[in-house]
Amino acid sequence: MEHVDHILIVDDDREIRELVGNYLKKNGLRTTVVADGRQMRSFLESTPVDLIVLDIMMPGDDGLMLCRELRAGKHKATPVLMLTARNDETDRIIGLEMGADDYLVKPFAARELLARINAVLRRTRMLPPNLVVTESGRLLAFGRWRLDTSARHLLDSDGTMVALSGAEYRLLRVFLDHPQRVLNRDQLLNLTQGRDADLFDRSIDLLVSRLRQRLLDDAREPAYIKTVRSEGYVFSLPVEVIGASS
Repeated sequence: MEHVDHILIVDDDREIRELVGNYLKKNGLRTTVVADGRQMRSFLESTPVDLIVLDIMMPGDDGLMLCRELRAGKHKATPVLMLTARNDETDRIIGLEMGADDYLVKPFAARELLARINAVLRRTRMLPPNLVVTESGRLLAFGRWRLDTSARHLLDSDGTMVALSGAEYRLLRVFLDHPQRVLNRDQLLNLTQGRDADLFDRSIDLLVSRLRQRLLDDAREPAYIKTVRSEGYVFSLPVEVIGASS
C-alpha cells in the first residue's frame, strides 16, 4: 500500500486548524488537528507522524517551547514547520535555533503551506541534487566522531549516540563529502536544500552554530567547522570511510 504522509497540525485557532486540515486532505495528505501542546503530546505517544505544523503563538506552552521539547525527545527527527503571526525575523531565527525545518508567516495561502510541507518532506527523505554521495550504510570518521550514514546519528569516541535533526544531518553530510574545501552560504543552501533553497543566509549560520554544538566545537576556536571571513565555511579535518555500519 502506498504511504500517505500524515501531518499533525498544532494551532489554538479552530478556524485555521479546520481550514488547513481540510485543504491538506483534499490534496492527498492525512491530517490530524490538535489545539495545544498537551493534545500534541498525547497524540504523539501512540501515533507517529511525518511532519508537524506548529503555531508559535499559543497559550500555555508556546510553539518555540514545544519545538525545543520535540528536538530533545524521541521525535527529534520529525520535521517541524512553524507558523508565526508576525513577520518578525526574531521569531524565525529563534524557531530555526530551536530546530524548526521551515517557517511560514500568518496570514498565509494554503497553497504555499502545502508547497512548503512537500518541500520539507522531500528534503527530509532524500539527499539533495549535486551532493557527492558516499556509499550508503557506512561509518564516516573525523576527529573524535563517527557518522552512521544509515541511522543518521553521530557516535562519539565512547560509542555514545548523538541524534541529529534532518537539517543538521544534511549539513554535516555536505561538509563530510566536501572536506577541506571552502563552501559559501549559497553553495551550502543549494547543497542542503537543492531546488527548494530559500536564500535566507542567517539560516545557514544558525544551522552551523547548532552543528558546532552537536560536535562540541568551540565557536571561538573551532576544530571542525571553521569560518572563512567573507567567503563561508570549511570543514577542516580529513574524513575517512571506516566500514559498514551495523
